Amino acid sequence: MPVQNYENLDINTDVTTTRTMLHEVIPMTGSIFLHNTGAYSDNNIKNFTHGMFQSVYDYPYLSSSANHIFDITMGYDETSALSSSSSTQNAKKINNYNQMSQVLLGYEDGTANTVRMFEKDLLLDKTGSMGACFFINFSRLLIKDQIKKGSFSITLGSGSDYGTPFSDVLVLTDASASATAGTTNTVGGDYGILFQADGGTGRPHGLIFYQAGVVVLSTSSVAPASAFRVIDNENLYPPSGDANTYIDATMSGSSISGACDALRHRIQNISFNNTTEINSKIYFCRVPHNKYNYSSNPTYTNNSKIRVKEVASDTPRAYITTVGLYNSSNELLATAKLSEPLMKDPSGELILRVRLDY
Repeated sequence: MPVQNYENLDINTDVTTTRTMLHEVIPMTGSIFLHNTGAYSDNNIKNFTHGMFQSVYDYPYLSSSANHIFDITMGYDETSALSSSSSTQNAKKINNYNQMSQVLLGYEDGTANTVRMFEKDLLLDKTGSMGACFFINFSRLLIKDQIKKGSFSITLGSGSDYGTPFSDVLVLTDASASATAGTTNTVGGDYGILFQADGGTGRPHGLIFYQAGVVVLSTSSVAPASAFRVIDNENLYPPSGDANTYIDATMSGSSISGACDALRHRIQNISFNNTTEINSKIYFCRVPHNKYNYSSNPTYTNNSKIRVKEVASDTPRAYITTVGLYNSSNELLATAKLSEPLMKDPSGELILRVRLDY
């Protein structure tokens, strides 16, 4: 049986780790969220009997080829003026808000049962609170490990009447955020602010949580001073009154699915870059000049003579095809195949770079 030789790896000099970020552009047009042929035909939208949220697919959801894109829901804090026993699905809307706040922001300092309120800044100092919000929760299929900071954009129709194409639009973006600035960290991961598309100096309209893949839109983004009106199905809601009260009436008087329809029918497009994080451990396997010049393959010799030698005075040589990584008990843990056999003889040394991705 051939003698097996092992080369020890020095953890300090022969092993290193790297991290690579791969990004993919994810564009979504309004045709995915809304099929408008004179009347709504929301075959891509799935509502549930519990009425807590609705799911959006890229094809009619009954199709076997349909992919889940995002869930959309809404809610408000129990201290909000919208909270009332007469409000439609009042308890469920409060539960939605509390659940999203608990998962993304956690609890107030020093308390065990008071969740934080969403705020239009990075300070969490109880100013600029968003007491009523829409929540767009993107599928992990799209965001992968996280949404790339500074890449998100959503365009909302902001005219006083519904129509496609929208006569006026409101573009919200996190362009002021980057990998090193413009974000903060909470229990739900890093989050940034969504501003009007003016370089980040405009009025904040919501938040984006990058690792969680959740966008939080304040009702102010759906009802700015320009009298943005929303719709419940095909009709403006309520049928009359001050335009600035439309969104409040929809949030309190409409069902959750109805309010989600109202926002969804105003989404013109969404775009962002997802991120796939590849962590790698690299092993530098050193092959000394005086080792691994012979092969243990039984075909290496013929009648006790090395096949690759032409004359007896020729130096021996072998061809390396595989690298094995062993633990301290000499148990094989992983193998790496070379793209082609690599010749080895006593006149040279080799360093084989083996990368494990995870």
